[in-house]
Amino acid sequence: MLRREARSPMFWVFWLIGATLLAFIALPLLALLLHPTLGDLRQVAAMADVRSAIGLSLGAALFSTVLAAMFAVPLAYVLARQQFRGKSAVEALVDLPLTIPHTIAGIALLLVFSRGGWLGAPLAHIGLEFWGTFAGIVLAMSYVGLPYAVNAARGGFEAVDLQIERAARIQGAAPWEVFRRVTLPLARQGIGTGLTLCFARAIGEFAAVVLLAYYPMTAPIRIYDLFLQSGLRQSVAASVLFLLVVMALFWGLRLLASVRAPQSAQDRQKAWLH
Repeated sequence: MLRREARSPMFWVFWLIGATLLAFIALPLLALLLHPTLGDLRQVAAMADVRSAIGLSLGAALFSTVLAAMFAVPLAYVLARQQFRGKSAVEALVDLPLTIPHTIAGIALLLVFSRGGWLGAPLAHIGLEFWGTFAGIVLAMSYVGLPYAVNAARGGFEAVDLQIERAARIQGAAPWEVFRRVTLPLARQGIGTGLTLCFARAIGEFAAVVLLAYYPMTAPIRIYDLFLQSGLRQSVAASVLFLLVVMALFWGLRLLASVRAPQSAQDRQKAWLH
């Protein structure tokens, strides 16, 4: 039997630093979860507007994730596979929503998509409005979440060996078929990570959403509204309820992702070579 290698002092120093970080993340959440009573949770769960706000957040975040799959994945593939003039500018533009405060993002979206905005006014003539609508919520969520989807999906595409794609083309596969049957499945882990991060960022967005669409209220806005109206008691209970729903959802997604391991690049290459 192989002897277990002794851990160096450096390992324990690093572990202590890491444990400090974990405690910093966990303690506020633990305080939040332990604060409300069961009676507070039942009271808040019985409030129709709170349930509606949570459902609205889930639905809007799901729509924004679908948009990310439609628009972020193609751009990620181009950035991963092509070299072109201005590529660094495109990459910087993709990352821009990560660097600016989300209140500024909300104001910027307001100038473009409000009733009198650059695009909001002409789009309103065809019945597409963003000010105080579900579409506005999805738009604001998408703006702050899309960079995560693009960057993670790009990493997934870059991890796919070009030789596998070339082998598929040698076998006579068209470019669309290669993308659908080879590249996309091999990159799905990165794509899935990006879409999950996009959903997570979208569902918790407050600043950009509240400026473009205060009503109908999403869960973060309704929780803030409860805090202004009644202080910590109901807002904490609503926060815990929303947190439990989100945690259950992400636990389910992780469980679903682990059910089937992705096929290896070598197996995919063998499938095309034979």
